Amino acid sequence: MRKRVLCAWLLALSASSSVYAEQTTTMTTTTPAVTAAVQELAPHVFTLKNGMQLIVKPDHRAPTAVHMLWLRVGAIDEVSGTTGVAHVLEHMMFKGTPTVKIGEFSRRVAALGGEDNAFTSDDYTAYYQQIPKDKLEEVMKLQADSFVNNQWPDDEFKRELDVVKEERRMRTDDQPRSLLYEQLMAATYNVNPYRNPVIGWMNDLDNLTADDARAFYKQWYNPLNAAVVIAGDIKPDDALVLAEKYYGSLATHPVQPRKPAIEPPQLGIKRLEVKAPADQAYLLMAFKVPQLTSVDQPKDNDWDALALTVLSAIMDGNDGARFERALINNEQRIADSASTSNGLYGRGPQLFFMEGVPAKGKTVADLEAALRGQIKRVADEGVTEAELNRVKTQWIASEIYQRDSVFSQANDLGALWAIGLPLETKDKLIEMLRKITIDQVKAVANKYFGDDQLTLAVLNPQPRDPNAKPRTPPAGLRH
Repeated sequence: MRKRVLCAWLLALSASSSVYAEQTTTMTTTTPAVTAAVQELAPHVFTLKNGMQLIVKPDHRAPTAVHMLWLRVGAIDEVSGTTGVAHVLEHMMFKGTPTVKIGEFSRRVAALGGEDNAFTSDDYTAYYQQIPKDKLEEVMKLQADSFVNNQWPDDEFKRELDVVKEERRMRTDDQPRSLLYEQLMAATYNVNPYRNPVIGWMNDLDNLTADDARAFYKQWYNPLNAAVVIAGDIKPDDALVLAEKYYGSLATHPVQPRKPAIEPPQLGIKRLEVKAPADQAYLLMAFKVPQLTSVDQPKDNDWDALALTVLSAIMDGNDGARFERALINNEQRIADSASTSNGLYGRGPQLFFMEGVPAKGKTVADLEAALRGQIKRVADEGVTEAELNRVKTQWIASEIYQRDSVFSQANDLGALWAIGLPLETKDKLIEMLRKITIDQVKAVANKYFGDDQLTLAVLNPQPRDPNAKPRTPPAGLRH
């Protein structure tokens, strides 16, 4: 799963439980029972005997639970020559332990009435099971065993590596826009590991060894670099007892400090072109922007990161947003599609994306000028109070939908932990969002969209091979 996200997803991810907090603020003045109920439903954080973190988010609406194991390690922690190892290792974690045979992990979870999977991103790796609440202890036992006792023969690694390479061919090499995105990221960053694809470069995969994966496992799969997140119909104290039983006694070792990968200043616009079989040209632009690093004592860059996210939503928040009105649904139709997104936070530097497909009779240059023109219009004229209020209302409303999912609650808490932000970040973001002004949105439109911040990639469509056949997903592909 790549870090880049669409605006709608980002708004949902960045929304907070402050909707509920706001509703309960007035109620907490009524009775101690209500206050206790609100506190019980808040995330509870524990430190186990060995230093491992446990996060519990009660939600008693249904007799289910989500159990997640998060590792603060992803593609950003890889070194040249072994890109893709974090993702390959994620696959290998299902290949057995001394007491659980290859493939048996998922069969056991399914027999419990649950489902399981895992994912790797630039910033983290996570494993999860969704189960009936009374099966929580059994999956915790399984996951803890896999965490510290994972083992597999070299032949099994080679077989799984072939699955990953075919996954790369299917999801990147044969997908023109994915290929373009990969090339853009490689051109955008000179130093930061975000320049490498999560799935890895094919040359590195061709030369990756079982010992490379074992070394990565030994280095980073450490309880001090991990957190257990449990959400659902569970009492925090009960979850703590189980976590201490299965995770609290696991051996630890010091976590190796990360070396900084500070990107040097960009000295001008970067442009690239990718030729690939496709029906239409496609434009992808990435501007270097600040990331959110603090919500407790936000600095100017933190406010700018939030204002840029608001700007993205104004441009591409719904059918009435600016791109839709100005570029797609008008007489001078310039784009068949146009969208934007802003990376609000992560372990590394973030980007503001604009992308689109030029309409018939229009060129990529026309679309580039139109997209940048929309940003310049905000820089010159600002936005309306109605647009700003719409974004704020939508952001808060998205939280209502997000909280319907127990998995989303666990996922959001785990991601915040892995990135290193406080678990109450989403609440604090709502507080900050309410204070965002028209002048702040106008200011970021002026500040972050120059040529020295821009990498621009164009998909040059080539004729398709009429005899080409779609690839079949490889056996063993998990996600």
